[in-house]
Amino acid sequence: MADLGAILYISTVPAHRTAPPPSAPLALTKGRGAATNVDSRFHAWAREAEVVEVWPEEELPPVQTTVSLQRGRSIISRNESPDIPFDRSINPYQGCEHGCVYCYARPSHAYWGLSPGLDFETKILAKENAAELLAKELAKPGYAPRWVALGANTDPYQPAEKRLRITRSVLEVLSQCRHPVGITTKSALVTRDIDLLAPMAAQGLVHVMISIGSLDPELARTLEPRANSPQRRIEAIRRLSQAGIPAGVIVAPVIPALNDHEIESVLEAAAGAGAVTAGHVVLRLPLEVAKLFTEWLELHHPQRAAHVMSVLRQMRAGQVNDPRFGARMRGEGPFARILTQRFALAARRLGLLRERAPLTTALFRPPPRDPVQSDLFGA
Repeated sequence: MADLGAILYISTVPAHRTAPPPSAPLALTKGRGAATNVDSRFHAWAREAEVVEVWPEEELPPVQTTVSLQRGRSIISRNESPDIPFDRSINPYQGCEHGCVYCYARPSHAYWGLSPGLDFETKILAKENAAELLAKELAKPGYAPRWVALGANTDPYQPAEKRLRITRSVLEVLSQCRHPVGITTKSALVTRDIDLLAPMAAQGLVHVMISIGSLDPELARTLEPRANSPQRRIEAIRRLSQAGIPAGVIVAPVIPALNDHEIESVLEAAAGAGAVTAGHVVLRLPLEVAKLFTEWLELHHPQRAAHVMSVLRQMRAGQVNDPRFGARMRGEGPFARILTQRFALAARRLGLLRERAPLTTALFRPPPRDPVQSDLFGA
């Protein structure tokens, strides 16, 4: 690992204090989405810290964030999922400090020997050589360009990006190679890169989707504790649109009996800011996420927790999650159909029920195979 210097945020909290013992009642962790460090399915080899000190409860410091730089071996992930519109993606970060308690990417942290709970939002892994790896992949003789999704798993504009600028370095490579990219984020930090995105948009190389599940600042604060407020995300759509960058909104996640009543208001706010397209995703609770979300409901909405989970099961064939392609994003049954119809009616009325303009691959030019001698990196 590289010498991190000032860009490593060090946690001084012993790991055994990040989650209550099994017999302890659930308690809020200020500024975090997950209430506990739920055991991962790979618990037998999970990382554990040596217990060196016990903190009195009244003196517990907040759980700090650690960002660790790693040098990856590859950067483009590929998939064959029939219900998503891309076959490749780039994720500059593993884990996400936004702390969205419902995040379907949480279980991926278990592969690193970390918990999908608090670890996911406090122990972030950053791929410092992402741009270098990308240039090498794009330079391969057999590389066939298709648009790449940036932020399909974790948010490329989470707080660490403001300082590390890894996502920006990836965009610089894509821009210079004229490679199409679709960005998904719930951060207004994307507007920092308008200087790169606007020229790409003029060439038909980029679109940006902003995720907004609710306009209620209090609900957003507890669901997505370190993401930008819904109002700032709406303003980001406005700024992107004014710069000529196609921007849309994803109403996600739609949580039955909690925020589903806001579908129309989110779409109206986004359309008023200049959004040109929209989509929606119903809440998914894969693997460890189910326990984390249930804990969150018990802490924040105890009186409606049972009703939320009951309606969710009605949409998921009696289960809390349905991983089948075609059903996982929308759900099934009467309630799911009503949500889809409401979304379609509102989106059509607002001019948002349209497919995104296709991104072109005709302008692609691969970088030189030896990036060290290329002006791509300023050499």
